[in-house]
Amino acid sequence: MLSTLATIQDQQLANGGFPYQSGEQARLDSTSWAVIVMSAFEGTDESCARGRSYLRSQQAADGHLSISADQPRASWPTPLAIMAWGRAPHFHQARDLALNFLLDFSGFHYPKGDTSILGHDSSIIGWPWIAGTHSWVIPTAMAITALQVSGIMHHQRISQGMSMLLDRQLPHGGWNSGNTLVFGKELLPLPECTGIALQALAGNTEKHLIVHSLTYLLDQLPRLRTPISLGWALLGLGAWGLKPEQTEDMINESLHLQKRHGPYSLPSLALLLCAAWAPQGFHSFFTAPLITSSSTLRGAKT
Repeated sequence: MLSTLATIQDQQLANGGFPYQSGEQARLDSTSWAVIVMSAFEGTDESCARGRSYLRSQQAADGHLSISADQPRASWPTPLAIMAWGRAPHFHQARDLALNFLLDFSGFHYPKGDTSILGHDSSIIGWPWIAGTHSWVIPTAMAITALQVSGIMHHQRISQGMSMLLDRQLPHGGWNSGNTLVFGKELLPLPECTGIALQALAGNTEKHLIVHSLTYLLDQLPRLRTPISLGWALLGLGAWGLKPEQTEDMINESLHLQKRHGPYSLPSLALLLCAAWAPQGFHSFFTAPLITSSSTLRGAKT
């Protein structure tokens, strides 16, 4: 696991940012993921500070961070940057500006129409990937998580977002990008979307409302080894106290697949490390004890 951390650290660029893949330019999502995971390990303060400074240098005046300069309305990396800044000294102003943006930002919503065509309630406010578009599951769940990790546990926007996620839950359990039924046909769930949504709802939702989604994810877990699906499935289940004992073995199997398929992207590696270390979902990753260079996953105290 520590070799995976070293792989991430070694990709830091001169400007403090991190690329999506080795040899590419810095990206805000990759930099955020790198800082998030490095901040859990001792001896990474300097690298984290450089990464946070890079994120701050890319922040727009209204507080948001976009995926690239030529896509200024694609503000979905903002929650990731908020979590990367966390409560680190010297970055409170940047984080608070981003939080205020997130609380004021929402997707395009319209009155609920003919449910025989579109199953979900399009009037419930959430968060979009890109300004001026409809709200979807992943950006909504990530926004909720960023707000709560920052200490904002109760807010109208969080309540609205949770209502939106519950409305987008498929009748037989699980989530996809955000569509439920189209022309009366129930669509299929996706493990990563389900894990992200379950993570965001944990601690504020009665279990009986999402039990079918937990059942779906538990059924899928033995077959999941791709990093994004596995990582979010483990975090989503962990948030509900269902993190499996064989977590480390699953993650090592996923990492081993790089020998066949090539190196994973930096966000994928960081997500797997977060899933490995977080004792009870993504929220707990930010409060778990720091990992020392001599720690092993099995032996470290969580």
